[in-house]
Amino acid sequence: MKNTFLCCLAAVSLALSFFFDYAPQGQASPAHGASAVAEASLFSFPEGSEPSSRDSLNLGQYSQALGIKVDYTENASLLRTISEWLGTPYRFGSNSKSGTDCSGFVTRVFKEVYGINLVHSSRSMFSNAKRVAKDEMKTGDLVFFRRGPGQPIYHVGIYLRDGKFAHSATNGGVMVSSLEQPYYHRNFYAAGRVLND
Repeated sequence: MKNTFLCCLAAVSLALSFFFDYAPQGQASPAHGASAVAEASLFSFPEGSEPSSRDSLNLGQYSQALGIKVDYTENASLLRTISEWLGTPYRFGSNSKSGTDCSGFVTRVFKEVYGINLVHSSRSMFSNAKRVAKDEMKTGDLVFFRRGPGQPIYHVGIYLRDGKFAHSATNGGVMVSSLEQPYYHRNFYAAGRVLND
């Protein structure tokens, strides 16, 4: 009886999460590889179109996994692919789901989602990306970090939205972090857009 009640309560909670916005109560520590606390949102649909319930459910799952608000116009393929990589451990010089570094993660995601081959180097990605102002970043843009003026680019991630980005960190593997976290806020250098020629 208790299990039945809990299952019903969970189902009702999941259904309601698609209809009400709520503010997260806290944030999981990225050092332990956990993604940020999920935020639910109403899905907005392009005028004159209605998504299938399966599409809405999938976007809801990506929203929860990545800890961001999404709407129906989001790049579902990108969000799904990043969600599948969450928790992959960090491994320098690698780019597989058994372990990956930051640029390896970005190269694999761009190949899987867009069919674009990027060089496995954050510095090369920076050199080949079109600069984008921080307030004009879009989902799928790259974010680059360096440790101070004159220092080389040492880290890259994929911007999601709401100030959050996906990356492979040395202290937790593939995760979602906020550009407002002190470490990333201090070391953020630039954003870039990969143009598909």
